[in-house]
Amino acid sequence: MAQVVAVPDNPVAALQLPPGFSMRVFAKLNPGGSDFFRGPRFMTFSPAGDLYLSLGRDNKVVMLPDRNHDGVADDIVTVADHLNAPQGLAFIGSNLYVANQDGVVELLPDGIKHIISNLPSGGHTLKTVKQGPDGFIYVSVGSSCNVCDEEDPLRASILRYTMEGKPAGALTTYGRHAPNPIWASGLRNSQDYVWHPVTGEMYASNEGADMRSDRKGAAALDDLPPEHLNVIKAGANYGWPHCWGDHVNDPNFPAGVDSSNDFCASMQAPVMTFPAHSTPIGLVFLDKTSFPSEYRSDMLVALHGSWNRAQPSGYKIVRVHFVQDRPVAVSDFVTGWLSAAGAWGRPVGLAVSPQDGAVYVSDDRAGLVYRIEYKGGSK
Repeated sequence: MAQVVAVPDNPVAALQLPPGFSMRVFAKLNPGGSDFFRGPRFMTFSPAGDLYLSLGRDNKVVMLPDRNHDGVADDIVTVADHLNAPQGLAFIGSNLYVANQDGVVELLPDGIKHIISNLPSGGHTLKTVKQGPDGFIYVSVGSSCNVCDEEDPLRASILRYTMEGKPAGALTTYGRHAPNPIWASGLRNSQDYVWHPVTGEMYASNEGADMRSDRKGAAALDDLPPEHLNVIKAGANYGWPHCWGDHVNDPNFPAGVDSSNDFCASMQAPVMTFPAHSTPIGLVFLDKTSFPSEYRSDMLVALHGSWNRAQPSGYKIVRVHFVQDRPVAVSDFVTGWLSAAGAWGRPVGLAVSPQDGAVYVSDDRAGLVYRIEYKGGSK
């Protein structure tokens, strides 16, 4: 991980955006510093237009109202505490669903209702919850390890459930076989996923393994393996722990005792890659933003940043360019959290305001939520 350095007195002055865009601090919360899983994580907007935010290891969900619409939160209102490492948030109708590390709960006026329980925790323990266009609930479950054969089949996957919390995976089961919630597998840690506004395809970020090399027994390399942006297909396997990138077989953890590449040849390859260990987390399509038209077919991705590279990667937000509804290129959108001295911030989650089309960014290291809007030129 890049050395933790002090947050600048004026954080947004240290950040660079494309011409015409402006950024401000929307809210200040407790910073996570060098702690994993602490500080601001994922966000969602309520039907009333208020921003809700999870605080990970602080075990809270808060609301950040902006009643006078000046682009700065008026308060930090605790909505729920004593949760269990919450991350993912989703309003389904008027009800707020929260992904704890061990399951999904619905927040009620007089308590919580358990929707999905007994999910595996530990390792990549934070979960995400969203409702898909098909009306089902999707939950991500990260791996328990860096590279291993999991004993629990629910690990390293994206799961699908009915609104009642019943398994509704890709494989239809009959008779004595218990219903299976697995929608896609071989995903080391897919912390966020969104649906394309035109094609309806499900896109997910995914973090590759650490400490890998291109030869058996060789020293680990900074630039292996690449991080992934995947189109998630029902029943597909995305290669972890044996494969990465475009069907590459890990020479130090090959698929099959004979080091056969047959398994890797059949894995679902990514549609786009990012630098190794840059840790892609938050995703958002820009179709509902107030950004210029040339941005609104594209996606932003929050690269949280590396922890084990000699030369740090990530610590920025990138734009994935789409042409005819397919991703074709990546360019920087917000930079400046990382310098030669270290990194003072780590972007995590992304959300678009349904009221004015601004983009909100959470930063768990600095303990900040930012607001990005477009102010210059034509749209």
